This record gives sequence, structure tokens and C-alpha cells, in this order.
Amino acid sequence: MSQPREIVPGATYLITRRVLRRHHLLRPDAAINQLLVYVLAVSTRRYDIKVHALCAMSTHLHLVVTDTNGVLPRFLQFFHRIVALGTKVLRQWEGPVWDHEATSVVRLLTRAAVVEKIAYVLANPVSAGLVRHAREWPGIKADTSELGRGLLRATRPAAYLDPENPLWPDEVTLPLSLPPGIARDSAERFRDDVAAELELLEAQAHAEVQQQRRPCLGADRASRVSPYERATSFEALRGRNPTFAVGREQGDAWRIAGAAVRAFRASYREALERWRAGIRDAVFPSGTWWMRMLHGVNVTGTALTS
Repeated sequence: MSQPREIVPGATYLITRRVLRRHHLLRPDAAINQLLVYVLAVSTRRYDIKVHALCAMSTHLHLVVTDTNGVLPRFLQFFHRIVALGTKVLRQWEGPVWDHEATSVVRLLTRAAVVEKIAYVLANPVSAGLVRHAREWPGIKADTSELGRGLLRATRPAAYLDPENPLWPDEVTLPLSLPPGIARDSAERFRDDVAAELELLEAQAHAEVQQQRRPCLGADRASRVSPYERATSFEALRGRNPTFAVGREQGDAWRIAGAAVRAFRASYREALERWRAGIRDAVFPSGTWWMRMLHGVNVTGTALTS
């Protein structure tokens, strides 16, 4: 049984979704880039999700977003479904697109965590030995200079989406927003902090590549790899999938956050046991999502937007 997850309006997350068996189905070519930007723009507008950073690798997708209204599961379901269906058409692919493992959703609780995870997302192509610098990656991404002010555009892909359906406009835009708590007058400092962290990660990746004597693949070759091939680099399976991150050197923040997660889970399970015993007026903790959506259970606090 999976752990219950607290869904909170206004929370910021690092989201990671992996392609089935590490196939290169999201290889960064023009058609896939167009599909990803378009579907992400439509999905985020539909559910009022704010995008802060993103990077689409050939085998997985990273997003850093804020869930304004506390509807993250709805957004993920819609976005991942449409991307999968469009990818199946573009790649003439039979079967699932996404890995069977659950989407990784890590709540970012501090400014330090947001800075570190955005830099981590942007550094992914460098860490994988695909390009020397993050800005060279040909897939969809955010450069540090675009954080909080960039704008991605895409026209409706010809694959899968019905032009007669008003849900799919001819053209969409995807703004890159500042994370909550980052004021406009401190945006440049925020971008500088992310750039410094990214520079550190790139330097670490360069040292590792040099030590292992691995050649850098390069943007051009990364764009031409077969989408049906699988990544062969080592990747640990079923590793830790954290619920939250607080960043380095944040004092007691990790301990406090861990205690809050344990308290939510304990309260949730106590209410669930009562509900299973037939006590239909059992009250679940604020942040309960699935039981409220599926069964309409009572939840403490203000009701979330469905």
C-alpha cells in the first residue's frame, strides 16, 4: 500500500516521470518538443499550475511547479495522459509510454530546496554526459536567465489532437513563473543563486566524466538517437523516493518537516480505519485528496478545489 500524500494548495514540487524501461521516446526533436510545450501549456492553464523550471530528457521529464489550488493529481493525470497518447502517435509506439513506477513528487519546503532542485533539473543533461553545459541541451528546458520571465510557445501538434476541439487552441504560451516567496525585486538574486548552484553541479559532472573517461555525446547526436533504444548507463532501481526536500544547511527544517509528514499519515490512517469500520463521519486530516475525491469523506479545515 502506498503512503498517503498530503495535497496542499500553494505547495511547490519537483516532479519526475520516467519513460518505460528507459526508452528514448522523448528524444529531443522538434515534434516531441512541440508536443511537450503545447500539452504542458494547456494542462497548466486548465489546472492553474505555475511552472518555474523544466527539462525534458530522452528517458524522463522533470518539472518544478506550484499547485495553486491543490489539484496536483488531476493535473498530473491529464498532462501525462495526453503526452503519452501524442507520443504513441509520433513514435508509432504500441503499449505504455510511462514507467510503471509512480510519479516522483517531492515537495520543496524552503527557498534553498527550490534553488537546489531547479539547478538539479537544469543540470540533468550535463550530469548524464550528454552536453557540456545545460544551455546546450536541445530538449525543452529553462535557462537560468529565463527563470521568472521566460515564455515558451507552441502551435497545436498535428498528432492526436483534434483541431475542432476548443480544448486545443491553435497556439499556446507557457510562462515561467517565479516560485512563491520570491518577490520581483529579489528575482535577480534568485536567478544568480540558481546559476551558482548549476555551475557547481556542472563542475562536478565534468570531473566525474573526466574521471570515468566518458566522451560527451553532444546535442546533435542526442537529437538523432533512436527513440526505440534504451539507455544503458547504470541506474539504481527502486531507490529512495523522498516526500519532501528542505535543502542543505537548513537547521531543524528537515526534522520538523518529517514530523509533520508522520503526523499527517498517522491521522490519515486512524481516520481510514474508522471509515473502514463503517464510521462514515470519520474526519480525515487537511490535505487528504483521494478519499475526499472518491468517497467525499469529511476533511478538517477548508475544502480544497476539486
